[in-house]
Amino acid sequence: MIAYLFPGQGAQTPGFLHRLGGDKPHPVIAHTLAEASDALATNVLELDTDDALKSTVAVQVALVVAGVAAARALADEGIAPEAVAGLSVGAYGAAVVCGAIAFDDALQLVRLRATLMEDAYPRGYGMLAVLGLNESELARAIVDSGADAFIGNLNAPRQIVVSGSDAALAKVRELALSRGARKAERLCVSVPSHCVLLEAAAERLIDAASAVRIETPRIAYVGNRGARVLRRADAIREDLATNLRYPVRWHDSTIALSELGAHVFVEMPPGQTLTQLAAEALPDVASVTMDASPVSAIAARVRAACRRAED
Repeated sequence: MIAYLFPGQGAQTPGFLHRLGGDKPHPVIAHTLAEASDALATNVLELDTDDALKSTVAVQVALVVAGVAAARALADEGIAPEAVAGLSVGAYGAAVVCGAIAFDDALQLVRLRATLMEDAYPRGYGMLAVLGLNESELARAIVDSGADAFIGNLNAPRQIVVSGSDAALAKVRELALSRGARKAERLCVSVPSHCVLLEAAAERLIDAASAVRIETPRIAYVGNRGARVLRRADAIREDLATNLRYPVRWHDSTIALSELGAHVFVEMPPGQTLTQLAAEALPDVASVTMDASPVSAIAARVRAACRRAED
């Protein structure tokens, strides 16, 4: 079984939309970029410049466009997933690919999602990745620091992301390092995602999502909050609308995919963090990243990984 993984904010790099499909973009990718531009009434290829990527809105929209474009191009090459999961905003790309939401509806919701997040915290907030402490150890460090900070992403048993203000994250960083964390680094994210600070934004997004048509998924969709397979349309709607407010249990999501039978993970662009995490958690699972190679070459690598996994 092939599972597609869709990355979240922080994976972006300048020019990543332009690198999709290599030097000669796949026609399906070109069509998807044009479709997204029409849906948003803006040229999405202007969203991946260094300056543009300072905007939460540009980053989140561009990530969803990249994921859907890559998945469609692989489908044109005869590669299709049997399960999907997306980290944070990556869940929207996953929902499109599993057939739960139309691409244009997903883009509109993501633009609203990112706008609400950016408007709520235009500056002075972000996220801190801490390596080397487990969830209970880091939770204790947050309490002892007295900082107004919150656990946001549980990417691995000892790779956890904290959300909060710049000052709060500085306090948590200092105490976490003093208690044995190997590393504590700020992520390229300018909002405090996946915590109670985004309660009001989540409520507004829930209202908007209630008017969007959501379908029963054609393939397995693993949600962010509960890290379990969601098979009902209303459950996916809730997951999409509220995942900005609640911690993402990403490690548990990859375990759930493995338990479903996924033996090949393919990470949608950009980056390779999710496949690295999967390789650490599930060493017997094969992983393929969507780099700047031609789509045909990536499809060949996926087929080869499937053959190896079956041997």
